[in-house]
This record gives sequence, C-alpha cells and structure tokens, in this order.
Amino acid sequence: MEIKEIKKIIKDFEKSSLMMLELEYEGFKLKLSKASPLQEKSEIPNYPLPKEGGTIVKSPLVGTFYLTGGPNETPFVKEGDVVEPGRVLCMVEAMKTMNEIQSPIHATVKCILVNNKQAVGYHQNLMELTPYDE
Repeated sequence: MEIKEIKKIIKDFEKSSLMMLELEYEGFKLKLSKASPLQEKSEIPNYPLPKEGGTIVKSPLVGTFYLTGGPNETPFVKEGDVVEPGRVLCMVEAMKTMNEIQSPIHATVKCILVNNKQAVGYHQNLMELTPYDE
C-alpha cells in the first residue's frame, strides 16, 4: 500500500462519521480511532440533563447495544432498578470488543431507549436515569 493511498484513507476517515477503522492488507495493518483514551476505557463523561432533571446515558461509540453479558444471562438493569455510580448498565460492542457503559450517578433507571442487540450510533441516547432520592 502506498503512502498516497494511506493519506486518502485517513482523510476520508476524518470526514466520515465512523469512530474506528481497522484495515489489514497484504501484511499492512492500519488502525484509526476518533475516540479519546477516556472513551476507550468507558469512563463516564458528563451527560446532559434532560428537562425533567434526569440524566441521559449516551453511547460513547458506534456499535451494538447489549442489555446482557451473554445469551442466557439476566439483564444488567431493568426499568425501575436503582443503580449506584459505576454500576454496569449495558454494553456496546465495537470491533469485537465489549465496552461497559456505567451509571454516572445514584439513580433509578427511568427508561431504556434502545432494544437489545440494536445497532447504536455515536452519542445516541441509550437510557434515561432519574436521580435517586433516599
């Protein structure tokens, strides 16, 4: 692969909505990512607050949304569950890597906005949490 082709791929990737790209061609490997190191580690960013005072949990990357860790496992959370900060709410699989999405606050899961195994986009709303009043 020539440098001219590599530069074109990088330029096209930067203009695209893709967050990650991995290519392998005749022994040459190229990995591109727009995700910051914080996003790759699934650290919790500051989510915007909806009008009712809840918190919207958004996908930090493009991938497939999972409510369970495996086919016969129970969901990480259900609507109405009370969650602590750091509790796993769901996973988003991208490039065969499972990324845990954790609760940023002590809250009640008000609404799950996507279906299990549904494709999700970057910053797509996944769940709405309502702050938990003890």
